[in-house]
Order: sequence, then structure tokens, then C-alpha cells
Amino acid sequence: MHKSVLLDECIDNLNLNESSVIVDATLGYAGHSSEILKRISKGKLISFDQDDEAINFSREKLSKIGDNYIIVRSNFKNMKSELHKLGIEKVDGILFDLGVSSPQLDEDYRGFSFHKDAKLDMRMDQTQDLSAYEVVNNYSKEELIRIFRDYGEEKFASKIADKIVEYRKNKNIEGTLELVDIVKSAVPEKYKREKHPARKIFQAIRIEVNKELDVLEIALKDALTLLNKNGRICVITFHSLEDKIVKNMFNEVSKIDDAFKNLPFIPLEYQKEFKAFNVIKPSKEELLYNPRARSSRLRVIEKIK
Repeated sequence: MHKSVLLDECIDNLNLNESSVIVDATLGYAGHSSEILKRISKGKLISFDQDDEAINFSREKLSKIGDNYIIVRSNFKNMKSELHKLGIEKVDGILFDLGVSSPQLDEDYRGFSFHKDAKLDMRMDQTQDLSAYEVVNNYSKEELIRIFRDYGEEKFASKIADKIVEYRKNKNIEGTLELVDIVKSAVPEKYKREKHPARKIFQAIRIEVNKELDVLEIALKDALTLLNKNGRICVITFHSLEDKIVKNMFNEVSKIDDAFKNLPFIPLEYQKEFKAFNVIKPSKEELLYNPRARSSRLRVIEKIK
């Protein structure tokens, strides 16, 4: 079963009270949402997801805790407009957990895992047209190189793209393990021994299929405008590309100009609206029982003006 990453750290940093209005932008299987709902008996939880399986599971789980929640079936890039439809202009906290949930990885047919055979899919939203199958079989060599390089930070991007294009001249690439074999044939033996050679390729394709980085930028910008004073945003990232986006955006709205760093008082017009906190990493204890947390980072920002 899915174990929520950095659960205690998120709950602590959201500064919850019984009347808080909180958004869980990434409901998943309600690990974080359940703990939030327990603590806001007079408040409201609004949770977003576009995966019907996750929504059905989470609705049942949350209903056993309370009825002061709403599940919105939508991508979190639509958070602002969906909240406005509900008559909600401002909230006290927003949580983003950007990891793929364990059930999505573990269910063979979803095609997220490079360890299990499945049809190439990787869609978070099962109703959308673009899937991993279309990316792998229809993208040009140049497009494949771009996503492997930019989204996977894969140093053998060009060689892997070459092998894919060469292979699909004879037949379409249907399954995950078929793709894994192609990737393995394109990289040196030493590279295969270091880490699973398809890990970065599968990450890159998943990001492309779900437009994850574009969506994150849109959602974070909107999230900052939705916070009440003293409200906080918590974001859990799992790879450097996501983390860089969050770090840069948080720095942009919180970093004081170096010219004022050593002054006892910063003029009002130069004070920032937000305060960012130091990055939080999973504890040694968490890594023992939840190894999927190893690459996770939690970044927190608070609206102070």
C-alpha cells in the first residue's frame, strides 16, 4: 500500500488548526488528505486528482473521517478556477506531493513501471489522448532526444533515441519491457550496472505525457495568489527538475536583496510578501520503511504580508 512521503513534516509545516481551509493539490490515495482532515474538524479540505481509481478509493477513506471535504476531478493546474467555482477565494494551506503513487507504479496495466510488463501508457488522466505509446512510436528522433535530455537528464539520450527509431521501422513498440530492452541495447554495460538504465527514460516520458513541469509552474504561480496571510504552501518533489522550479519560484517571491541583508531594518517597500524555509529531507527512520522517499525534498513557503 502507498506510504505518504514526509507525512509528519507536511502536517507540521501546514500549521493546521481546526478551522483551516486546506487544498491537497495531489490527493492520490488520501495519505496526506486523511491526516489533514483529522485536524480540521471545523474547516474545509479541497482535494484535487484526475485519476478515477484514486478518487474512488479516497472518497471512501475520507468519508470515514468527516464530511467537510470536497474532491475535485481536475488537474491541479485548474486549482484557482475550480476553487472560484466553489466560492473559495483564499485558503490557509496548499500541499503538493509530486510523486507517482505506489498503486500507480504497482498496477501493471498503467505502464509507469520499468520493472513490470504492460502496455505503454503512463497517463495520470486516463481520458486524455496522449500516452507513452504515442510518444515512443510517433515522436521524431529530435523530439525524443529533447525529452530524454531535458526531462530525464539522460547522457545517452541520442543513442537511445537512435535505437528506438531504428527498432520501430520494423514494428511499433507496444510494451514497457520491450522499451526497457531497447534502452539496454543502447547503453554501455557499465552504465547498466550503476542504476536501472531505463529509469531516467521512463521519468522523461511520464513528464512529457502528463506535461508535469508546465503544469507545476502554472499551479505554483496560482497557489501563491490563493494564500491568506500566514498561509503556507508545502511542495514535495522527487527529482531535480521539479525541485529547481519550486526553489526558483519560492526564491523569486521571498529572497531579500543582498544590499539589505545586514541592515537592522529593511524598508517596507523592499520587504517581501513571502518567507521560504530551508529544504527538508526524509529522516533515516523514514528511509528504512519507505525507500521510495529517498529522493524526496520538501520545500515550504509562508505568506507573511
